[in-house]
Amino acid sequence: MAESPIIIPGSENPDKLTGLKKGKIMKVAAGIPAVVSSFEKTIKEAGVQRGMKALFNLNKKGGFDCPSCAWPDPDDERSGIAEYCENGARAVAEEATLKKLTPDFFSQNSVLELGKLSDYEIGGKGRIAQPMFLPAGGTHYQPITWKAAFSKIGSELNRLPSPDEAVFYTSGRTSNEAAFLYQLFVREFGTNNLPDCSNMCHESSGVALAESLGIGKGSVTLDDFYKAEVIMIMGQNPGTNHPRMLTALQKAKANGATIVSINPLPETGLMGFNNPQKVEGVFGRNSSLTDIFLHIKINGDLALLKAIEALLLKEEEKNPGAVFDQDFIRADTEGYEQFKAHLNTLNPEELAKVCGVPFTQIQETARLLATKSKIIVCWAMGLTQQKNAVDTIKEIVNLLLLKGSIGKPGAGTCPVRGHSNVQGDRTVGIFEKPSEQLLNSIERNFHFAPPKKHGYDVVDAIKAMHEGKVGVFFAMGGNFLSATPDTRYTAEALSKCRLTVHVSTKLNRSHLVHGEEALILPCLGRSDMDIRNGENQFISCENSMGVVQMSKGVLPPISDQLLSEPEIVCRLAQATLGKRSQINWQMYIDNYDVIRADIERTIPGFEKYNERVRQPAGFYLPNCNRDGKFDTSSRKARFNVAPIPVNHLSKNELTMMTIRSHDQFNTTIYGLNDRYRGVFNERRVIFMNEEDISDRNLQNGSLVDLHNDFGGVERVAHKFLVVAYPIPKGCTATYFPETNVLVPIDSVADKSNTPTSKQVVITVSKHHIPGSET
Repeated sequence: MAESPIIIPGSENPDKLTGLKKGKIMKVAAGIPAVVSSFEKTIKEAGVQRGMKALFNLNKKGGFDCPSCAWPDPDDERSGIAEYCENGARAVAEEATLKKLTPDFFSQNSVLELGKLSDYEIGGKGRIAQPMFLPAGGTHYQPITWKAAFSKIGSELNRLPSPDEAVFYTSGRTSNEAAFLYQLFVREFGTNNLPDCSNMCHESSGVALAESLGIGKGSVTLDDFYKAEVIMIMGQNPGTNHPRMLTALQKAKANGATIVSINPLPETGLMGFNNPQKVEGVFGRNSSLTDIFLHIKINGDLALLKAIEALLLKEEEKNPGAVFDQDFIRADTEGYEQFKAHLNTLNPEELAKVCGVPFTQIQETARLLATKSKIIVCWAMGLTQQKNAVDTIKEIVNLLLLKGSIGKPGAGTCPVRGHSNVQGDRTVGIFEKPSEQLLNSIERNFHFAPPKKHGYDVVDAIKAMHEGKVGVFFAMGGNFLSATPDTRYTAEALSKCRLTVHVSTKLNRSHLVHGEEALILPCLGRSDMDIRNGENQFISCENSMGVVQMSKGVLPPISDQLLSEPEIVCRLAQATLGKRSQINWQMYIDNYDVIRADIERTIPGFEKYNERVRQPAGFYLPNCNRDGKFDTSSRKARFNVAPIPVNHLSKNELTMMTIRSHDQFNTTIYGLNDRYRGVFNERRVIFMNEEDISDRNLQNGSLVDLHNDFGGVERVAHKFLVVAYPIPKGCTATYFPETNVLVPIDSVADKSNTPTSKQVVITVSKHHIPGSET
């Protein structure tokens, strides 16, 4: 296979930087600036009438689900003004854009030339208007009919020596209906190679919660936030990644909750929030959110939790039953005595040094928790993408079990999912390690024997492609290359495939780093109407708290050459399986109610799916933890004993975590500004502690290269600007995906196999200009 000549962000020396402009770090999130930003972006992309129609119907009953994050909508009456955040509005603006890429665009722009653009420039080109094909040896994508595209894919799949030589990736944007059909087709084709974005984000949460509590989902509802006494937010930046969460936190605080924020960066949204829908928010009053901020080192979370638990145990031993919920522990848990013995071996003051949080603040937090039982702990990828992520999340569970804070109002676990249906995709069967229950249900209902051998997750799929074991890579949404670790290695892996296929709405980097041949299949977005037999079909999604709701597009598609994801899957199945399929795929294309009826009879919890999903607020899926039950083998929740991670750094080494700017969601970059952190017009920056800058004879604004040599492989990200920032000494932060090139493919979380993007060991050197003495 020919090597891709495409420039991979971070791995090559960029020709130029866009020019950093530094402003003040903001103390309060949202407010009028967020409103202005939302409307400017929407009107610029979609025009006034189309843009306002999209925003008015976003997350509204009878409208469409936000294509951005998975934060839940209120069960009761939703806002009459706006039930969306700034990032949600920008996501919809890019989807509702009037800009479209016709065959002329592709004939005028080669793959090589497009590849020289930044991810921001590529993503801003507009919606893809028709199927496009890149033939072997071709330099430009060219139009292809849908019939020919499906025939090409089917032919390539059928010529594989084994179905296991195909990989079928899924992004979190995919609806329940499309995801269910997708996994059904893949399994009838004969493989469980179903990697998905969960593998890179909350897989650690799923593993930890399932092993400890019997279900890989969080237990709380939105209403629990309003009843909580304490809300702990760990490894999460809601102001940028889940802005609507700030409204829930503000309401919880007004109801008396104390908010504890734990993060290596003092993120603006954690500290304060101006709700633009309230008079106080417009005028900047009553904006404080966090009561206790614990400024932790990267990967210090496990040590911090253990220090808090050890202090609580000392108080419990002074007054038995006053701090821990002993009745709950005796009736519903196992492993308590071993865990208590472990805590008694710990020195909280030494643990404070490990995590970098002053011991007095840990004591303050322990005193707060000692008298409370309605406790919610929220977390996101700041925890899940570390080497010991599963143990850290199990430690959160330990704390909640000690307090009896699971299965009661105002208390529980809250992994805050990223993409809008990443949890729903897993629920309906997108998993490389399917349960025996799921496989038996598929065989019973569809009359074929699905494969039982576990398939590839994301990391294993990349390695298999790199080793030449995969002939076809098919992505249902997403920007696989920019989302994955070790970018150069992943690019090489993709280039070794015979055919790469991407179902997409917009152009992205993954279209430009391709196999011997490549296809782009343009699909409808969430905001697009999907007319079948004169009726606008709807799809459904599951939010972060297990609510399934309908989503119906309201905008005319920008092209008559777009197909829905369910239709793409069905036509792919027809072209690949033909008469050997046991399934009538055409009936799914004609009426999505038929898809939901088959989900109902296959997946537990979807009883009366078509009826309940049409209810204005949708319906909750079953959750044993929410009911105070634990679906483990013993029917009891499990305490976990884990060692304290030891992170040895040499004198010059730093720990880096990748983060998002305020102008992006996942791999989609909306602009070059990070308003809350005071960084404008530039993304190639590294946030560093002032002492670390001085120790390396650097200055604020110095041009540097970043290095990682994990496993003896040299990885370099060139030309980054140093930004002094309040981050603990020894810790740094950089934007994703520019530094994914530094995340080693072999550095993964134990058990979950999630890339350790929040724990990358790097060195920083002055930028080297080839041929110069520096």
